[in-house]
Amino acid sequence: MNTAVAAQVPAAQVKAVRAFNRFYTQRIGVLDRYLGSDFSLSEIRVLYELAHREQLAAADLVREFGLDAGYLSRMLRRFESQGWITRTTSARDARQSLLRMTRQGHAAFAPMQQRSRDETAALLATVPPEARPRLVEALQTVQALLDPTTGGASAPAARQVLLRDPRPGDIGWVVQQHGEVYARECGFTLEFEALVADITAQFIKKFDPAADRCWIAEVDGQRAGSVFVVRRSATVAQLRLLILTPEARGLGLGGRLVDECIAFARAQGYRTMRLWTQSNRPAARAIYAGRGFVQKTSEPKHSYGQDVVVEEWVLKL
Repeated sequence: MNTAVAAQVPAAQVKAVRAFNRFYTQRIGVLDRYLGSDFSLSEIRVLYELAHREQLAAADLVREFGLDAGYLSRMLRRFESQGWITRTTSARDARQSLLRMTRQGHAAFAPMQQRSRDETAALLATVPPEARPRLVEALQTVQALLDPTTGGASAPAARQVLLRDPRPGDIGWVVQQHGEVYARECGFTLEFEALVADITAQFIKKFDPAADRCWIAEVDGQRAGSVFVVRRSATVAQLRLLILTPEARGLGLGGRLVDECIAFARAQGYRTMRLWTQSNRPAARAIYAGRGFVQKTSEPKHSYGQDVVVEEWVLKL
């Protein structure tokens, strides 16, 4: 920022922001190593981006995070020596390296990601439940005001996306959405809704937090999607009931939900993740393929009043 412009900001406001920065960085423990690991906050941030993008150019990391190119190069060499990333030359620009996280990299990062979630949940647990929505809203307000792409008066409002654990009423909503969406888009009968109701009922009755998980997605405070992970065996997890409302499509939310499932399964020690889908769900199939799932079987069936092709997809964790 220009020095003359900065001088126009009242000193009391500068002092308040700096005080909050000191408080928050101490509270979340980023002054030394991050998450008790051997990594800095910058290294964890780069690993996060690599884990959640199919491929990424090193130049993008320099631009998006303001990292020194030499520092980033040393960081990437370290990750590459560990077998966590691979580099390929961009077909569009031979001067650019495209980075992709390997399975070993995902396996190494998953426990850090889970610990970050756990520590954030522990921090939120210190806030009374009725006050947490106010805290989250305040944080979203800070982000919107400081982010020039969403905070300007003429800029469109940012969509507020939240992934959370289920609450009373959510499971019934999951059943309803599957019944309505699959009836409208696939012509499925009530038998399919009954199947989903049975799956969700068994999930609740047999729920083991060390083995199973459900996420409910919200967009702007409204339920917008769901996904489940359930235990099939000591080494096999199953991804189930991925769904988005039509209004929530195109936001990258389906990929985020699947990423959460994969990270959870790796953190819990599963070796394989399986799922079943239909050939007429191209958006879901693209998400699975983009994350390394491989189609293993394909079987024509007549189910829920329709002729469908049921596919099994498998991901080695």
